[in-house]
Amino acid sequence: MNPSVPPVFLSAIDEERFGIRTAKAPHVTLDVLPSVIDFCKANNVALLIARTLTSDLPVAQAMEREGFTLMDTLVYYVCDLVRNPIPATNGNIHIHPIRPGEEEKVKGVAAEAFRGYFGHYHKDKRLDPAKCDETYVSWAVRSCILKEVADVALVAELNGDIVAFISLRLKNPDEGEGVLNFVAPRAQRQKINREILIGGMKWCLGKGATHMIISTQITNIAVQKVWTRIGFEPSYSYYTFHRWFDQSSSIKR
Repeated sequence: MNPSVPPVFLSAIDEERFGIRTAKAPHVTLDVLPSVIDFCKANNVALLIARTLTSDLPVAQAMEREGFTLMDTLVYYVCDLVRNPIPATNGNIHIHPIRPGEEEKVKGVAAEAFRGYFGHYHKDKRLDPAKCDETYVSWAVRSCILKEVADVALVAELNGDIVAFISLRLKNPDEGEGVLNFVAPRAQRQKINREILIGGMKWCLGKGATHMIISTQITNIAVQKVWTRIGFEPSYSYYTFHRWFDQSSSIKR
C-alpha cells in the first residue's frame, strides 16, 4: 500500500452523493482491521467500503465475521511494456488527449457505458442505482479535469464521434495505470477498446514507465480477453466489501 494513503478515511464525494457518512479503507489487513472499525464508529460512519487482497483469506474471513458483505472482486492485470512490443493499431480510430470542451461529450458516453453497471456500488441493494451510475460518470469527468485523479485522459474518435475513453496516471516512475476505461455501447465489438488501450500503453511507455497496470471486475470477461491479447497478464486481485454500521456484527467488540 502507498504509505501516503491512510488505512481508512472519510469519503466526502460518496457522502455528498448518497447522503450518508461514508469511509473507505483501500487495503485492509488483520493488524489494521480493529482500528478501521474503531475509526468508523468514532466518526459515525454509516457505510464503509473496504478492500483486501484475495490472497489474504484470513482477513476476508475476519471481515465477514465483523458484518462485512462481499460486493465484488477486482482483478489487476499488468503488461511489461519493454519485454512485450506494443501491438500496432489499425489506424481507423483517432486517439488523442481530451480537448477543452470535450468533457460534456465524455460525460454523455460515460452515462451510456455505466448505466446499470456491475461494480460494487450497484451490487449494494441499499444504494440508489441512479446515484451508483453517477459515481462512474463523475469519475470520468474528474479524470478529465483533476490531476489528482489522472495525469491524462485519452479519447477515441470514430467518424468524428467520441466513442471510448481511458484515463491514466503514473503510480511511480516505472509503472503507469489505466484509471478508468470505457466504450460507448453503440461502438462495442469493433475493437475500439483495443485501440484506446494501445494508446494508453504508448502514453505510459512515453512517460518512461516499464509496466502498465489496469483493473476490472473479475466477471468482466470480455475486457480481460482484450487485455490478454495485447500482452497483459493477471497479477493480483482484491475483494471489495461493504459494511453498514446500523447492522449488528456477529462478533461483540
